[in-house]
Amino acid sequence: MKIFWFIPTHGDSRYLGTAEGARTLNHNYLKQVAQAADSLGYEGVLIPTGRSCEDPWVIASSLLSVTTRLKFLVAVRPGLHQPALAARMAASFDRMSNGRLLVNLVTGGDRAELEGDGVFLDHSQRYEQSAEFIRIWREIITRSHDGQTFDYEGKHLQVKGAKLLYPAIQKPHPPVYFGGSSDAAHDLAAEQVETYLTWGEPPAEVAKKVADVRSRAAKHGRTVNFGIRLHVIVRETDAEAWAAAESLISRLDDAVVERAQKSFAKMDSEGQRRMAALHGDGKNRSRAALEISPNLWAGVGLVRGGAGTALVGDPQTVADRIQEYADLGLDTFILSGYPHLEEAYRFAELVFPLLPVAVQEKLAGGTSFGPFGEVVANDYAPKVSQS
Repeated sequence: MKIFWFIPTHGDSRYLGTAEGARTLNHNYLKQVAQAADSLGYEGVLIPTGRSCEDPWVIASSLLSVTTRLKFLVAVRPGLHQPALAARMAASFDRMSNGRLLVNLVTGGDRAELEGDGVFLDHSQRYEQSAEFIRIWREIITRSHDGQTFDYEGKHLQVKGAKLLYPAIQKPHPPVYFGGSSDAAHDLAAEQVETYLTWGEPPAEVAKKVADVRSRAAKHGRTVNFGIRLHVIVRETDAEAWAAAESLISRLDDAVVERAQKSFAKMDSEGQRRMAALHGDGKNRSRAALEISPNLWAGVGLVRGGAGTALVGDPQTVADRIQEYADLGLDTFILSGYPHLEEAYRFAELVFPLLPVAVQEKLAGGTSFGPFGEVVANDYAPKVSQS
């Protein structure tokens, strides 16, 4: 099991859909979040991509020198990047970070954003382009270890004599992550990536996705790892956690939700369609309407695109839900919470001790030192509980 956190390069707040309680987005704040994740033992961080975000490669590069072990899941964008350039960027980052790069292949599903970036392909064409892109990217990096060149002529992309002089540290290439809910996305994942990611749907739906991608991968003689992207709202009691969930959307008004939902409806992303379907039109914001599966809450998706669900509950409940997904075959959990700095600490302090022992030892990373808590009466350190 690998536990990741999230770098909020599109902004951070205590209340969704409003500037009230918002954080100033600057390098000092992003650095705090990254260093918290690094010191707490998270495996890595996802850095989002899109026109609503700071550039992920610039941000990731700026955080390398202020972290020591944290891995960075950074996006490549077919149509925006050329695969040969993306290969050089990845190899350089991997070398400078001593192997801390993970690559997130993002096809994109917002037509307006894509057209603004100069990409005018339809849904099926974008997936064709993405498949060609990552194939070229992988081959250039893989062949660089032996000094080979690569030729490719596809429907959308071509290279001739592509060569990488400074190879990546990780062999054959930095691992590729990818998410998508359409048939085309599942085909691409089965054939070419190391880890398939899903947004936080109910376990039964996630199980169907895992089974489908796994079956398609087997036809290529491959195995694929699986992960999930979720928000978390964990407190010491269930009542406190659900109160925090209600507070997160307490400043929303109907006009903001309606505007967000109209924007999501224009996208041709199957994953976004599935997220939006979880909460209907967003007008009913009761717990009963938004708790779409035990402790899985769709309130975040009222105004946030992409991952729109959160695990809500006390520490043991949230740990149990994570294990429920793990039992389906998922080993990567990319989590976040609002605000991201405090919630990185809260989740680590409350839930890490309840994860399987092997995971706890891996998360600690051998970097935890005492004393644990404030020294009592200037005389002795509090005991560490044995869970």
